[in-house]
Amino acid sequence: MCAIMWIWSGFIKYSRIMIEGHGDDAYRYGEIKSDFSSNICAHGHHQVLMNHLKDRPELISHYPEPEAWSLEAVIAERYGLHPQQVIVTSGATEAIYLIAQTFQMQSEIPSPTFSEYADACQLFPSSSDKMMLWLCNPNNPTGEVYAPSYIKRMVAVYDLVVLDQSYENYTDAQVMSPQEGCLIPNVIQIHSMTKTYGVPGLRLGYITAHESLTAKIRQYLRPWSVSALALEAGKFLLHHDELICKPDLQEAKRLANGLEELSDIEVTPTQTNFMLCRMKQYTAAELKDYLAREHHMLIRDASNFRSLTPYHFRIASQTPPENDALIETINQFITKHG
Repeated sequence: MCAIMWIWSGFIKYSRIMIEGHGDDAYRYGEIKSDFSSNICAHGHHQVLMNHLKDRPELISHYPEPEAWSLEAVIAERYGLHPQQVIVTSGATEAIYLIAQTFQMQSEIPSPTFSEYADACQLFPSSSDKMMLWLCNPNNPTGEVYAPSYIKRMVAVYDLVVLDQSYENYTDAQVMSPQEGCLIPNVIQIHSMTKTYGVPGLRLGYITAHESLTAKIRQYLRPWSVSALALEAGKFLLHHDELICKPDLQEAKRLANGLEELSDIEVTPTQTNFMLCRMKQYTAAELKDYLAREHHMLIRDASNFRSLTPYHFRIASQTPPENDALIETINQFITKHG
């Protein structure tokens, strides 16, 4: 896979470039009926989980575990790991900041990719000459997956390789297993229960790595960072594989093909349910505003991803009727403004 690479020196003033620029910003508009802006697997079923949590109101009356030991043990058992090789975090984003704080290496980051790697490294700039590579796999916003052979080469080159596998369940392509990753002393994997089960409001993620790495990260853990409700939900979900959120990749491919047939749209090849698109004549902001205000559809303006342009936007596949409506509405926009 070809990627534009840039070196993060750590000498730039810290600024949260994208803190208000992620997807799922329906709060900015009125009624949104179809949300294509978030990569979360569409239309998950959470009633069973909600019923389980509803029957445990006592959880909100007590502090959770200072560190999420019980959930770490369940994750370790599931993947054949030692509990010391697992660190549960408040979403994958907390994992990113913990890693940046712990190692404070010079960081190399492909572009475009998830903004929080750069934000975290800017908050905790390099204090050594060692080099760390951050890879989002599958990558957000492109949906591309790095080949195992490429990752193997990178592991041989860099002092530390961080593999953010938040979308590992959103692709049929091969990604590194936790067991494999924990055997490699310079690999850290980030996983997201938020994505796996479609529960972004719970904020649940976890790190898996060789215990020599997790021991260092553990020194920077904040006590009680994962709520009691989230811990209980995580343990419940790990025993209910039927609740895993698995997107319809064939439907995503159909959506991509339909968009590519439009005169003003280019679609980057993707291996996930989400895809990066570029308009040739009109800006993503113009299209987003039109879709949201006139048709109650929400897309992700991707212009604030580093290396992208005002013409880039990202969407995640929804149901076939919603996808058909999006294609038709974008076509109407192009025709109306042509």
